[in-house]
Amino acid sequence: MTGQVGRVRRVGQIGQIGRMCVVAALLIAVPALLVVVQALRPAFAQPNPNAVSNFIKVQAPIVALTHVRIIDGTGAPARGDQTLVIRDGTLAAMGDSSRTAPPAGAMVIDLASRSVIPGLVMLHEHLYYTTGPGVYGQLGVSFTRLYLAGGVTTMRTAGNTNGIMDINLSRRIAASELAGPAIDATAPYLNGPSAFLQMHALANAEDARKHVAYWAEQGATSLKAYMQITRDELKAAIDEGHRRGMKTTGHLCSVTYAEAADLGIDNLEHGFFAATDFVGDKQPDICPGQARGQQTIAALDENGEPFKALVKKLVDRRVALTSTLTVFETFTRGRPLPPGLDVLTPQLKESFERAYERVSQNQQTVYPALFPKAMRLERAFAKAGGMLVAGTDPTGAGGVVPGYADQRQIELLVDAGFTPLEAITIGTLNGAKYLGRDARIGSLAIGKQADLVVVAGDPSASIADIRRVETVFKNGVGYDPVKLIESVKGQVGIW
Repeated sequence: MTGQVGRVRRVGQIGQIGRMCVVAALLIAVPALLVVVQALRPAFAQPNPNAVSNFIKVQAPIVALTHVRIIDGTGAPARGDQTLVIRDGTLAAMGDSSRTAPPAGAMVIDLASRSVIPGLVMLHEHLYYTTGPGVYGQLGVSFTRLYLAGGVTTMRTAGNTNGIMDINLSRRIAASELAGPAIDATAPYLNGPSAFLQMHALANAEDARKHVAYWAEQGATSLKAYMQITRDELKAAIDEGHRRGMKTTGHLCSVTYAEAADLGIDNLEHGFFAATDFVGDKQPDICPGQARGQQTIAALDENGEPFKALVKKLVDRRVALTSTLTVFETFTRGRPLPPGLDVLTPQLKESFERAYERVSQNQQTVYPALFPKAMRLERAFAKAGGMLVAGTDPTGAGGVVPGYADQRQIELLVDAGFTPLEAITIGTLNGAKYLGRDARIGSLAIGKQADLVVVAGDPSASIADIRRVETVFKNGVGYDPVKLIESVKGQVGIW
């Protein structure tokens, strides 16, 4: 027995020594193995499809764009054969190519036969889209890429049915974590009781103040009132917003444009399409129905005193008006199919095509009269000294596709009677002025941020060339519209 015990001890000792050797070997081997794993990790890592670098076309400390036509956004005539120098995201030099040499070490890009315009500053955009009856799907990532691809470098989300997504996207784009325009993020809608499942219903003026305060603290930077709000609620929201440095816009119905101007609103959406000022039996704080309001606009005399009085009030109170002709074009019989439908999911594309066919067969609609009348009213407002800004509103029955629609909106302003140079100013510098950012964006001038769009051709002569976007510079970095669009094509409607 004693011998057996001794043998067991010796075996145990040998086992213990073996385990110690194994541990020692592992202590030596593991660090070496970790070095190998770290070295191989890039080979096995999955690429990040959202990385900003996926979409960059031009990036260098100094970039010189030579022999280009400059349309500066101020309304001044285009200047041909110019050189524009971008240094560290800022416009450092502009002038005749014969006298403006590219700096040493610059990346030089010859843009003969091309034009540059300021990045679009569009003020009625959304990060949601009509995905079902009365339901809006949140499409923040795909939409921000499409906006940027279309030349939009700054946008306001004039309406929010999600809550925090607009704010988070604004922050992540600003941090260069995602590709997209700079976003002025609007809080969720300010509205009274309605049929919309994705809107909060305000109870009273105090509730409106609390709504503004909460979303301001979350990071929202703009406010939007909607069709069923009362005058007291609107006044409370405007005042609370102004106290916090936030402007308020509105797609109104229950409150007239004149009433809203008296309450201190900063902006009104959809030109005069949403005005109920001319509804004869309009009751205070009650929406008579958008259709009734539009019938009065279709019949309105743009040379009559009632309309002129409203325009004067808006101009005197410095209320900006947002033109969103793109969404109303989709309701108007005889208009062309909107651009960009191929990026939608097949189901959404087919859904809009069916809606387009219904519009084309509708003989009872007011839009054939209303659409050109609203164009003339917007032009009259601007001629009277009003601040007209632009947006697209990707809602309705669909078909208003970000980026593509922003270009179309500029084209429609020309259809409305503005010159191409005036239309470009409305879609760039006017939007920057409204946001209070015109010292940095909205036009092309030395010292301003390098937000600009390279297009083939000359949109100052042929506005359709605004669709021919080749590169979009934001903060001096050039993005590839083809890559941005291809990354979402056929999937818009999902994410």
